[in-house]
Amino acid sequence: MGEIVRLQKYIAMCGVASRRAAETLIAEGKVRVNGQIVRELGTKIEIGADEVAVHNKPIKATQKKYYIMLNKPSGYVSTAKDQFERPTVVDLIGEEISSRIFPVGRLDYETEGLLLLTNDGDFTYRVTHPKFHMDKTYIATLKGGITVRGLQQLRKGVVIDEDFKTAPAEVEIMDAVNGQTVVKITIHEGRNRQVRKMFEAVGSKVTHLQRIQIGKIELGTLPLGRWRYLTSHEVTYLMNS
Repeated sequence: MGEIVRLQKYIAMCGVASRRAAETLIAEGKVRVNGQIVRELGTKIEIGADEVAVHNKPIKATQKKYYIMLNKPSGYVSTAKDQFERPTVVDLIGEEISSRIFPVGRLDYETEGLLLLTNDGDFTYRVTHPKFHMDKTYIATLKGGITVRGLQQLRKGVVIDEDFKTAPAEVEIMDAVNGQTVVKITIHEGRNRQVRKMFEAVGSKVTHLQRIQIGKIELGTLPLGRWRYLTSHEVTYLMNS
């Protein structure tokens, strides 16, 4: 008898999508088990016994796991495929690997810096799910300055997207010159364009944004547009933090 797992976990194990993205695929009726469309998220399957297909293509659990760090440039979308045919972060990875991986979370189109990619859905879940409180650190360049009150508001949490109050952020001014202010900010949430919206909420405009750290994993000197494999120590840290 094979291992019994939830359907969304199996899809993630196969490297098709993250666990949360797999839940969306199931809800949209794009997943079949033994030929039948399944929409129930609690469905369990037996690995090796049940046949699972996504978009009518059979899937199997992948053996080799990939864990990659990319220094994302501006002008790339953080998806495996883009409906508008814009360049994607996966385009920056070697062709042999790129068809098997997907981004862990997202950086918006204009934002640069540290982005992880993998084909391990459990890894994605550990890094991105809010309950694990994985810190993400950014360097934001602001047009003009930021008030002391603005800094205090960010440290207490601000309201964005009309009704969402952010968790308290760690914020410190790094530099201020030539009409620009450079600020380091650490958050653990990951809403769309969250850092930019947080600064907008206190009256500041971000002109450049770079993510430099996830947890204790630092971008370091990795050149813009280049990638490397995570070390086994880094993977273990991220899976167990």
